Amino acid sequence: MGLCGGEGSEEREREWEEAAEAVAYDSCTWPPPVVAVCGPGNSGKSAFSRLLLNTLIGRYKRVAYLDTDVGQPEFTPPGFVSLHVLEEQTKDLTMIYLRPPKRCFFFGDVGAHRNPKLLLSYIFGLYDYFLQELYCSNETDNPKKSAIPLVINTSGWVKGIGLHVLSEILRYVSPTDVIRLHSTSEGKNLPDGAFWLDGHQGDSRVNLIVIRASQNSPRHLLVKKEARMIRDLRLIAYFRQCLPRDFPVFSCDDLVHGFSAIDPFQLPISKIQVIDLHCQVSGGAVYDFLTGTIVGLGSSTCLPLSTECSSPWCIGLGFIKAVDIPGNCIHLITPASHHLLENIDIIFRSCITVPTCLLQVSDEVDDITERLRDL
Repeated sequence: MGLCGGEGSEEREREWEEAAEAVAYDSCTWPPPVVAVCGPGNSGKSAFSRLLLNTLIGRYKRVAYLDTDVGQPEFTPPGFVSLHVLEEQTKDLTMIYLRPPKRCFFFGDVGAHRNPKLLLSYIFGLYDYFLQELYCSNETDNPKKSAIPLVINTSGWVKGIGLHVLSEILRYVSPTDVIRLHSTSEGKNLPDGAFWLDGHQGDSRVNLIVIRASQNSPRHLLVKKEARMIRDLRLIAYFRQCLPRDFPVFSCDDLVHGFSAIDPFQLPISKIQVIDLHCQVSGGAVYDFLTGTIVGLGSSTCLPLSTECSSPWCIGLGFIKAVDIPGNCIHLITPASHHLLENIDIIFRSCITVPTCLLQVSDEVDDITERLRDL
């Protein structure tokens, strides 16, 4: 079965395989390649990135993956910018996988438009971590410490602010290779050549490879609906980890019953700093709008060693079931371990839409019902 559907799928599959092999085997051994994969939405960036990861693992055994697409991330729920280290090839290029990242930041939205500056600081901070921990060692006799290649997955938003963000990423990273997926719909494509260097100094000797996109005529409404469904599936799969592995799930009602039965973890409000990432609520009212939302969890003791970013690393997501202000308590469910939760003193508020099966187990539903009764 080919990687790309429709007419000419075999040719595209062969073209993709040749591009991945050229990056992995035509480059010198040292330093390993740093590869950015970019192109319009629904062009096959994720599928090609997985193929490239598999090919690079075949040569280097370990490969880093920097995911900058907060709307359709590869290995995390939506809203994250994350860095992973992979050592095993992916057998099924179509499956949804969740993997614990090496490091991650929680952006709290599925697009860059609200705060592109914050998103870029997160991406730069993760790239700095990669350089410090995974790329600057010459201990080739120790595979755990030798430098490894990096694959960067980018957003499909390639116009306006999206193009600006992509250009800033490429200028900061200075990749050795850029893979550009090209659609037959010319208006959707990125500019030709090393567009990110226009008017800026930089190394134009980058290896630029153009390959055909997996789909040339996406049905936009269907694609948007599918994107929302995939985001919900990733969030549900993430919080499904709160339930026993053998818990039977055959419907949304099963999930609602399972989530409702979870004994929530309790955080003291007096200990918690709420960071409103996108300035949605002012002042002390922030606690009034936490119930029924998905939040990022962080600790002020977990700060990156980067001049580009001072925000703490995120250790996971939580769903706020209730906030008891008189009782000084936040009730949340999360798959994060209690050992990690003991150090939590920061909550990142988000704009991420909550799946229905989670929203039904929060006090927010009861609050709305009471208000309707009053009216």
